[in-house]
Amino acid sequence: MEKKILESLSYEQAYEQLEKLVAKLESGDLALEKSLKIFEESIKLVGYCTKKLEEAERKIELLIESSDETITTVAAGSDFDL
Repeated sequence: MEKKILESLSYEQAYEQLEKLVAKLESGDLALEKSLKIFEESIKLVGYCTKKLEEAERKIELLIESSDETITTVAAGSDFDL
């Protein structure tokens, strides 16, 4: 799979394609060369999905850090005990 095509996929689309490829491999009906090609495609999709998950995780961490800072700032300026 070309990098350009791969990068145009959403996480969900890439994961769906990966599931289909795994099913083909598990069928055991493929020639060795075809199996290797599908395995190679699968590895690329796994890497892409992992990258997307790591990006989402980092974004969540940044949002949590940002909200923690906001809460701390608001709490420091209030008369309430938190």
